[in-house]
Amino acid sequence: MSYTMTISPDFKPDLISGWYIFNTWLQKQSDIAIHLNLVNDFSELAQCIDKDSIDLIYANPCDIAKLIREKSFEALVKPVGVHDETVVITHADNPIDTIESLKPSLRVAMTDVPDVNTMGTIMLEPADINSCDIEAIICSNYITVAKKVVAGEADIGFLLADAYNEFSSLVKKQVKPLITSKIDVLHHALLLGPNLQDKKSLLQKCLIMMADDTKGMALLNSMEIEKWEIMEQDEAEFLIDLIDTLSPS
Repeated sequence: MSYTMTISPDFKPDLISGWYIFNTWLQKQSDIAIHLNLVNDFSELAQCIDKDSIDLIYANPCDIAKLIREKSFEALVKPVGVHDETVVITHADNPIDTIESLKPSLRVAMTDVPDVNTMGTIMLEPADINSCDIEAIICSNYITVAKKVVAGEADIGFLLADAYNEFSSLVKKQVKPLITSKIDVLHHALLLGPNLQDKKSLLQKCLIMMADDTKGMALLNSMEIEKWEIMEQDEAEFLIDLIDTLSPS
């Protein structure tokens, strides 16, 4: 039997090759036939989830909640030391330096990454601004978010903090961060669907031992992951409760 793996579409494009190699590595280590099917955006991912066509997924925090609660997925492993933080940026020449100084009717450049947008919206609360007070400008990627801000087409932008950190010095000179989240508990994780759960122990063993192997470590480096560690179900439940608390009602 062949199974299907996918990845949350918020990963960096230059990591695609690493994930394909990882898929091949995991098949060889586990002797399980796994096909990697990448999706283009979160809309396509939602369709795959609804159709129950995914067995293994590297999911972001918001999708972790849905997959575990609604689709009976189980937490498998999480990357060590990797957190999903959000930064709100504005134009470098904007006289506004604090969130509190922002005014309603904001034009906000953002991608379709749900957890980043949720955190970005929450961080506007000190200015008494909520989702009804903003005009969302949806962008295909984070560099486009920055370009919209630089061009004056957006007042602020929501970015994954790691994406902002990797911007070139040229881009960083043209924008400035107003605030960065410090949640420290939001992260992606590998989840197992119902059809693969009898292989959970085997897959966890393969993934945990990955960092002990020279080739495995090199592969992890290409994916910008230090190593995997087991994600317990109670940790997943805590993450879900946190997402529920953060998400607008």
